[in-house]
Amino acid sequence: MHYRQNDMSYYTMQTLIPNLTIGAMALSALIGLAIPAVLYIIFRKKGANHLPFWTGAVTFVLFALVLEQLVYSVLMKTGFWMTVSSNIWLLGIFGGFMAGLFEETGRFVAMKTVLRKKRANDYNGLMYGAGHGGIEAVILLSVSMIMNVVFSLQINAGQSSPLGGLDAAQQLASTPFWMMLVGAIERISAVAIHVSLSVLVWFAAKNSKKFWLFPLAILLHLVVDAVAVILSRLGVNVWIIEGAVYVIAAGLVLLAIAVWKKNHVAQAELEALSAEVAPEAEAQA
Repeated sequence: MHYRQNDMSYYTMQTLIPNLTIGAMALSALIGLAIPAVLYIIFRKKGANHLPFWTGAVTFVLFALVLEQLVYSVLMKTGFWMTVSSNIWLLGIFGGFMAGLFEETGRFVAMKTVLRKKRANDYNGLMYGAGHGGIEAVILLSVSMIMNVVFSLQINAGQSSPLGGLDAAQQLASTPFWMMLVGAIERISAVAIHVSLSVLVWFAAKNSKKFWLFPLAILLHLVVDAVAVILSRLGVNVWIIEGAVYVIAAGLVLLAIAVWKKNHVAQAELEALSAEVAPEAEAQA
């Protein structure tokens, strides 16, 4: 028994989580929380309402984490899924299509219904994207990193933890600290993509003549996710993957800016024209 205790003490010492790793996880968690908070403040200063932010957050949870996962739970029991999951390219493309279909449809439905009376201010479209991408950052990055930090502190204190066992501790201990920051770097590009796609869907929901922007958003979402999944499954270096995603994100941001300028300026010009015509019409009456 004495031998087993010494052996366990030695094993525990070998699985201490480095403070640098814990610090990197804490920083990642903070970044995941800061991204939506900063965007919320910026867009509020631009006159956006708070409702689109929370609508985006709830819509992501409902369409991506509930409805999409329900469909997957059914598909995974079929031969179709066996075929898709066994092929890297099919898995990437199908996964991207599912994410694009559910998330962009969620955006469109929310903007057409819940935010119907908020469409006069185009900054509400940006605010929606901040909520949609922001809650994803909080759930996928901040929550997981906070749990890892708590688990690491418990392990280092020699306490057992319900959050994981020795295998999880060994994995954290052997992971380079900088890997804990990859998720934060990835979330920055992901939120930029969500805000950009929200701009496209916003104007599609606002103007029926621009409806084509909605299926375009689904297609672009498919491309982003497919590239990330396929490159990852092929074993490509994580920094190359992130670089590719950032290039795509930059392209989407530029596209969103172009769509924003074209439609936002057109709306402003229409409102200015209406303001000029109204007094003349009243005078004639």
